[in-house]
Amino acid sequence: MSILPPAPEAAPRGRFAQAVQESTALVRVTQPELASRAQMERSRGRLVLAACAFSVLFGAVAFKLAVATVLAPAEPRRINAMSRPAAVVAAAPVMRGTVTDRNGEILAVSLPVNALFANPREIENPGAVADRLRRILPQLERERLVARLSGERQFAYIARALTPREMQAVNNLGVPGLYFEEAERRYFPQGRTAVHVIGGTDVDGQGVAGVERFFDERLRSELRGQPLRLSVDVRVQLAMRDAVQRAITEFNGIGGAGIVMDVHTGEVIAMVSLPDYDANDVGAATNDQRFNRVTVGVYEPGSTFKLFTSAAALELGVIQPWNGFDASRPIQYGRFTISDYRGRGRWLALPEILAASSNIASAHMAMAIGPTRHREFLVRMGMASRLRLEIPETALPIVPTVAAWRDINTMTIGFGHGISPTPMHVVNGVTALVNGGIWRQPTLMLHPPGEPPREGTRVISERTSDIMRRLMRLVVTDGSGRSADVPGYFVGGKTGTAQKTSARGGYLADRRIAAFVGAFPMQAPRYALYVMIDEPKPNARSHGFATAGWVAAPAANMVVSRIAPILGLLPETERVAEIQASIAMPMNGRIALPAARPATPVVPVAPRTAPAV
Repeated sequence: MSILPPAPEAAPRGRFAQAVQESTALVRVTQPELASRAQMERSRGRLVLAACAFSVLFGAVAFKLAVATVLAPAEPRRINAMSRPAAVVAAAPVMRGTVTDRNGEILAVSLPVNALFANPREIENPGAVADRLRRILPQLERERLVARLSGERQFAYIARALTPREMQAVNNLGVPGLYFEEAERRYFPQGRTAVHVIGGTDVDGQGVAGVERFFDERLRSELRGQPLRLSVDVRVQLAMRDAVQRAITEFNGIGGAGIVMDVHTGEVIAMVSLPDYDANDVGAATNDQRFNRVTVGVYEPGSTFKLFTSAAALELGVIQPWNGFDASRPIQYGRFTISDYRGRGRWLALPEILAASSNIASAHMAMAIGPTRHREFLVRMGMASRLRLEIPETALPIVPTVAAWRDINTMTIGFGHGISPTPMHVVNGVTALVNGGIWRQPTLMLHPPGEPPREGTRVISERTSDIMRRLMRLVVTDGSGRSADVPGYFVGGKTGTAQKTSARGGYLADRRIAAFVGAFPMQAPRYALYVMIDEPKPNARSHGFATAGWVAAPAANMVVSRIAPILGLLPETERVAEIQASIAMPMNGRIALPAARPATPVVPVAPRTAPAV
């Protein structure tokens, strides 16, 4: 039997046949199919992972709903808070008007800011919210902040002024119950400059002192779009402050004051009281810094008051420049003794009385006037009434009553003791002595250029005013005020050193007021000034003295030197001898003067304050 070979298409037999079949099966799975299967495996894993995530998410939502509705319902306080009307958002305050100096320099302006407030009823966890807020606003006190965020009220301020960055950071917290509102902040660009004139505002934008309080209604009214222009000149203010501060530092004083006034309009060009404070940080100011020594402080004026005694005696015909009084012996009145500091010990003519600053002769002069007429004259000069200045901080002078005004009062007041006006009273009275004899209320409002001066009261004649200018110039050229003289400006004035009184009465030997009051230029006065240092101490440069001639007069010199050019006054260099001769006064008082005119009755005219525009 023959074995035939297998046909070519026949299947293999045995193990070889099985291997061939397996090899054939593997070859049939292509590469694209394998890639597709791998992709399906990966997709299956992702679907499983997504399904698990959604299961967890829906499970968490279901659990939260179960807790909120079944296990732990919302607290009744939260439910009530949500059901009550929303908190009333405080309306943005009315924009406050701008205050400027006479040249348009801004002294006070309101700037828009954003305030942060809270509705405590909507705050879930006050402590946690306070901690988060303090990371942004670290200046907030935690205990106070927690108290503001707690309770049943619906409105509580958190911060009054936020920067844009702080506002964004608070907003990013996403804390329910915190809101913003548009508000305003009062800003004082000049800082300490004229702070006792400007005053300030509280956190609600209401005036609390100075012109901010006096003109509060006007600054909040429909006129707020028109700047409130004051008579103050920032440049003069800075010069006066610097001079007073230097004198305080040099003589270790506790404070001081300075004033510059227009003698014809009564405008206050500068008003300085030291120590002072930054108007932008009124909360940090001490009581002493807030105290206005110019209009609230009342001090015995000392020898500066001899100007008024001399003016009264001249006006009432009691004395002429060539007349005088005996100052050779002290005056004994009961237990009181009136004596001179380095007196001449002889009879003195009127010019010598002021140049030598004789207390004895001034007391005799006051007695020659008489208590009644002396008091009436001082009342007419405004020394017994409150000045109507455009700030609420004004004081009533301490003056003996009519019943208590005896001979001893006339004698002591004649040389500046026993009466206590404010520095503003003194310098305002001096303006009347040098401007031709017209007394006006001082003002902090700008007097429109070109308009005639406000109405006033004639208190002395032009002749008396002319004599007083000469006498004041003599005190600076040949008396105790030499240090105040400035070449080319013909300064005139009077120094005054007065001991301070104690709370129990009597005078303190080591505590004094050193002051200088005067005007310039004396041939045609334009401005009056006053410089005072409170409790100066002697130093080596002053040779152990702390009197006004060593303390206040040099400060006045510095003021005039710096402010005169600012005010448009150039020093006279060509007609010096001629001008000096026109305002000269010899020590014996013998000089040709205009004849005295018959005395005319003084008819008081109610001075007008500047309109509140």
